[in-house]
Amino acid sequence: MILGVFNMKIISKASFVYASFLLAAASAFYAPELHAQTTSSQAKALLKKTDQSTAFMDSDFAANYSMVQSKPGQGNSNVQAIMYRRDSAHSYTILITAPSKDKGKGYVQFDNSIWFYDPADKQFVFTSSHERFQGSNANNSDLVPQHFSTDYSIEKFSDVMLGKLDCVLFELKASAKNVDYPTVKLWVTKEDGLIRKREDYSLSGQLLRTMAIPSYQKYGSHSVPDKMLIVDNLRGKKIDGKMQYEKTQITVTNVSFAKQSDTVYTKKYVEMMSK
Repeated sequence: MILGVFNMKIISKASFVYASFLLAAASAFYAPELHAQTTSSQAKALLKKTDQSTAFMDSDFAANYSMVQSKPGQGNSNVQAIMYRRDSAHSYTILITAPSKDKGKGYVQFDNSIWFYDPADKQFVFTSSHERFQGSNANNSDLVPQHFSTDYSIEKFSDVMLGKLDCVLFELKASAKNVDYPTVKLWVTKEDGLIRKREDYSLSGQLLRTMAIPSYQKYGSHSVPDKMLIVDNLRGKKIDGKMQYEKTQITVTNVSFAKQSDTVYTKKYVEMMSK
């Protein structure tokens, strides 16, 4: 069994300085170099490839997730979890392993329904993919396959450089009802279809969240984010005259594509592992 994801030790301020540096680097895109311009058909194919890169349809997936949340003026908190995914069946299980007050809590998705289990109540309650994961700045939907090519229409696309990365910048508008955000901007690298930066907007055009994924781990044909930084552009406070926002850094380790028992994706398993 994969070891628990989230480390209980306090994360140093330097970690968040580094995380902020990653986001700043991802934000520093420049005028495009002289590459061939992306066509409409190529843009559609690239966005479809982006969705495919977030799903592992030929195997199960398991990993440890560490989520370190920084709230300005309040310090850091750390959640650790083990995640199991069977994307071919649209199923997943998440077991919270730390902090101790939340250990034993868990999530399970099957039959297009997501259930949250709290061992204190010994009950499963229905939850949504739109909900914030354990109070962090990540949504439940950030941890599973994405569906930009089917849930959104491409309003505009352009060739840009994100740092040294040759990308297509997509401006997407929701075409499906059950999405987290009505408008999304995506920076996708042309060579591999991987998301490098994402901005989520309200209907009025207000920036709600910013996500940076500067690096990925390669496992054969699969790519898994190494670190993800999510900044909540609505939650923050001024400190020393400067606006600082809540942020969550997600680190993914101990990745495995080994097949899991069918029992793993059941309420019974979540309940059993909570003891």
